[in-house]
Amino acid sequence: MSTVADQDDTATVTGCWQAVVRVLERAGVQDAFGLPADDLDLLAALDTTDIRAVLCRDQRNALFMATGYALQSGRTGIAFTGKGPAVTNALTGLLEAASSSAPLVLLSAGTAADRRGAGAFQELDQLALVTPLVKWAARVDAPARLVPLLRRALMVAREGVPGPVYLELPDHLLAAEIPYDADATSEYEAVRPRTVQLAEDSEAIRTLKSAQRPVLLVGGGMRHHNAGRMLERLADHMGAAVFCTASGRGSFDESHPRFCGLAGLYLPDAAAGLWLETDCVVALGSRLEETATFGWPRRIGTEVPVVQVNVGAAEFNTDYAGPKVLADAAALTAGQLARDAVCSPSAEWTARAADVHADLHRAHRAHLDELAAEPEPRIAEVLAVLADVLPDDLVLVQENGLQDMWSYRYPVHHLGRSGGSVVPSEQTSLGFGAAAAAGVKAAAPGRPVVAFVGDGAFGLFESDLVTVAEQRLGVMYVVLDNGGYGWLQSQLDQRETPLSRYRFTTPGAPRRPGREDLGTGRTTLDDKATLRADVERAWKLCVSGQPVVLHVPVALTDSLFGAVAGGGDFPLLPAPDDAPHPPGTTGAVSTTDTIEGGA
Repeated sequence: MSTVADQDDTATVTGCWQAVVRVLERAGVQDAFGLPADDLDLLAALDTTDIRAVLCRDQRNALFMATGYALQSGRTGIAFTGKGPAVTNALTGLLEAASSSAPLVLLSAGTAADRRGAGAFQELDQLALVTPLVKWAARVDAPARLVPLLRRALMVAREGVPGPVYLELPDHLLAAEIPYDADATSEYEAVRPRTVQLAEDSEAIRTLKSAQRPVLLVGGGMRHHNAGRMLERLADHMGAAVFCTASGRGSFDESHPRFCGLAGLYLPDAAAGLWLETDCVVALGSRLEETATFGWPRRIGTEVPVVQVNVGAAEFNTDYAGPKVLADAAALTAGQLARDAVCSPSAEWTARAADVHADLHRAHRAHLDELAAEPEPRIAEVLAVLADVLPDDLVLVQENGLQDMWSYRYPVHHLGRSGGSVVPSEQTSLGFGAAAAAGVKAAAPGRPVVAFVGDGAFGLFESDLVTVAEQRLGVMYVVLDNGGYGWLQSQLDQRETPLSRYRFTTPGAPRRPGREDLGTGRTTLDDKATLRADVERAWKLCVSGQPVVLHVPVALTDSLFGAVAGGGDFPLLPAPDDAPHPPGTTGAVSTTDTIEGGA
């Protein structure tokens, strides 16, 4: 058993993992996810604390869980793994965490210093592999460097633009005496201004004041940054039509009378006209990735300026002209709310945005009425039942396949005022949502968590379903079952030259459970008459801590882009016609504003 050599403030701890756990405990870490190295010393160290170790069957799932945990909680996710192939298995998770800007620390084992280059078991240059995927990476060779480097890892992961970091603990530290100074490991203090304001003559303020048809776009950087509903107040201050990116969902109240759905790929058809007519786009906390800007009219970012606000310069998309403000978007929002009206919107514009919101909901209700006449449950109906049965603070964790894309289309899925959302990043790593849901549930044990996933993605995760059960994480898995990879099959079916030797889906395989199997945590939702009752029964099991898997047989045609030919990564949607240059539109500007009082 590891021991503390002295009882003074400065002491030594025997064994690197004992020192690691002491630092994590001091930092307030509550959960960690992973598959340890063969020595199991980490588990022995964790066993002396209240930190929960979620032992996974697959390292990739462990990283996905830690990422989901970080995105939901705003705290740093902790993951751990062995060396060599264990680290390569974790790379996809690091890629997803980096693209999601999720604060995460991966702790790995490593080859002892005196065995490097000597044909050691599982020897690998792990730093070279992980460095391109993380904010910062280091290997601890000297015992005295462990605690300082781990403290740095925890700070770097969370501060600035959040992201993953990597720390390697080689085997020669397993029994080393590690200096541990309790005072030196105390939590740091981050001093940030609560409000910042732009100078009155800044390019951004001039651009906003001239806007009469503003659009507010809320990105993933606003997650956990809407205290006092200030984003909704800003939207009212601006008189803006409001959209969000996929990762920004949950940051803005979707019942707001001018919220009109997701931008880009998932834009509702009825809202497209707003993007044709806007004269200014304000993007808060978004990198403006391809999914968020897909199908934008050519006017956006040329004669229509895009005002971007981000905390890091690397987050700006310089393909779009307009002022770029380097600032904490939440602090800037708070500062601008203290001023006079930011924009001078026309009454016609604000009314138009409200009409679009109302029309979207009317059309959705009419669509559900039409679907009610069909014999089999449709995906939109399943989403409607989930929203009706589960509490309003439901967190929906999504994948990004052919048919689970329905949950990205507003208001086919719309969040309750207190609802939440966790989605894959622009990398859309297959299986992320299924595994991340476990981390989300660990971070929010009192909230309903639903993973809305395709059967292909679920199959990659399924080895860790037993992990979710062991940890009493009552996640509801809604598996849209088309027998494989629907997006690829859809593209294959639409090729002009058939490729009949190949198939990506096999309907009915693997075997779907019968409805009587719900007691084991699995059932099939194939009867519209019992759909609501089945979901209610499943929810009761989830409340008790049991994960439930609900298989929903679906046809490939029941998809958001079912009638649209595939074009590789994106559907081949027609580009919107650009509207004529509206009178009074502000010309494009490209400048970086400074902030009064600093950022």
